[in-house]
Amino acid sequence: MTKQEIKVFFEAYSNVDELNSADHALCLEAVKALKNSHSPYSKFRVGVAMRLQSGKIIYGSNQENVAYPSGLCAERVALFYWGANHPDDPIESMAITAHTDEFELVKPVASCGSCLQVLAEYEQKQSRKIEVLLYCQRGAVWKSIGVQNFLPFLFFEDRLK
Repeated sequence: MTKQEIKVFFEAYSNVDELNSADHALCLEAVKALKNSHSPYSKFRVGVAMRLQSGKIIYGSNQENVAYPSGLCAERVALFYWGANHPDDPIESMAITAHTDEFELVKPVASCGSCLQVLAEYEQKQSRKIEVLLYCQRGAVWKSIGVQNFLPFLFFEDRLK
């Protein structure tokens, strides 16, 4: 038996004002995406803004359904829209934020495992890592280059292709 250690790397900023202008602007675009969230059940809104290589911004927001498994997270809404409409314009970065009136969010909210796995697939598809910004509107921003820092045990099996 051997013991293994996994390390993850991300940059932590105390607030959005510490970011460069492009990342700062993308975080504010993610806040705009919150307005299209359909979250009447959880009342937990999530917004995503993705910047493509061309400079185009794509938005996503969570879309709930009374049949709970039928809803979709904001990240996958944005990623699937990209895959269906802009697959030849690589994703450079994405900002993710959340809000609820039910309680105060005091740290960034990470994406679920399903969204991280989809993000990993699209990183592989475009042969480049995606910068991910997790933005807490009243606090910190966590920045990572590549999804593997959030999901170190990604599922990939090249023989399935």
